[in-house]
Amino acid sequence: MDSDRWARTAGLLRARLVRRILDAGTLRDPAWRTAFEQVPRHVFVPYYYRPYPGGRGWDRLAADDPDPRRRARWLAGAYEDIPLVTRVQEGQLVSSSSQPSLMAMMLEALEVQQGQAVLEIGTGTGYNAALLAHRLGGCAVTTVDLEEEITDAARDHLAAVGFVSQGRGRVTVLTGDGALGCHERAPFDRIMATCELASVPEAWLRQCRPGGMVLAPIADGLAALRVTDAAHAEGRFLDTPAYFVALRGSGAPPHPLPAPVGEDGRVRGTNVPPVVLDDDVFRFVLALSAGELEVSWAFGGGGVAIAAPDGSTVRAQRDGTVLVSGPRDLWAVVEDSYRLWRRERFPRRARFGVSVSGSRQWAWLDAPDGPCVWPLG
Repeated sequence: MDSDRWARTAGLLRARLVRRILDAGTLRDPAWRTAFEQVPRHVFVPYYYRPYPGGRGWDRLAADDPDPRRRARWLAGAYEDIPLVTRVQEGQLVSSSSQPSLMAMMLEALEVQQGQAVLEIGTGTGYNAALLAHRLGGCAVTTVDLEEEITDAARDHLAAVGFVSQGRGRVTVLTGDGALGCHERAPFDRIMATCELASVPEAWLRQCRPGGMVLAPIADGLAALRVTDAAHAEGRFLDTPAYFVALRGSGAPPHPLPAPVGEDGRVRGTNVPPVVLDDDVFRFVLALSAGELEVSWAFGGGGVAIAAPDGSTVRAQRDGTVLVSGPRDLWAVVEDSYRLWRRERFPRRARFGVSVSGSRQWAWLDAPDGPCVWPLG
């Protein structure tokens, strides 16, 4: 495929992706629509990985594949409305390019204005930073990631589309611990995380202007917090699921968690219907209430596994069998969450929120001082 035909094909695929996002009710702001129309996603994902069926490893699709059919698959996949795995270590996902429709929703939720400064935590491929830079202009965007390999690649991608020139330009790409923010370029009007958090790092509030916003994935949801001052912020969750790679660095969980229980666990009875485990809002409620626990979902009907630092584990299978192990009965957490979920008539994410007051952070249902609160961090 010659370069002109390749560019035309990419343009058509990009236009189709924008139509799909529009049909989903996002991109109401014409400026964001223009950004998605003009920033080429395929430049930021010169290769990505698709899992083989049955978990038998990863298939690498790339722009430089010698097979023209696989190159065509790569280009088409770059403009699907799906997340793309861009980095794998020891068989595990390390970095990805987020689902474009989710990115559009998050960017619109930022409510940015021209001339504002934005800090992005989790550079990934650089695509999200490019969209921000297109929308804001100037030198408004700073993006931070922990690994130099990731930031170097993102800087190259941004340079390829004109957002970085000789290390400088509309996007400043830095290698560092995202939990610490970027003190030297503060204050920011918006801080946006594209990685899962257990709680909001204190440094972010200190680096955000009063009246600014922190948008962060917590418990498979997106919390949009208005910052009052360096120690206080509050806001609600957006009404959408959000699954991201976990933050690494000083904001990561302090203790490694054990693997889920094996088949030798004790069988336990339960009144929780197995189908509930497939409801994404219930999974969100469970993630909030689980706190220090690690909750992992086996999609495609595989059930759920929960592990705690003290060695307690539980696995619920799709046939209703519950296997528990260790000193604590972790399934009681699931049952408590299920009772709450039913009692509150299956609340949507938008009824939940997060408050930060000094060193204390908590999630809540309906009101910060209500009866249903969960500590974060």
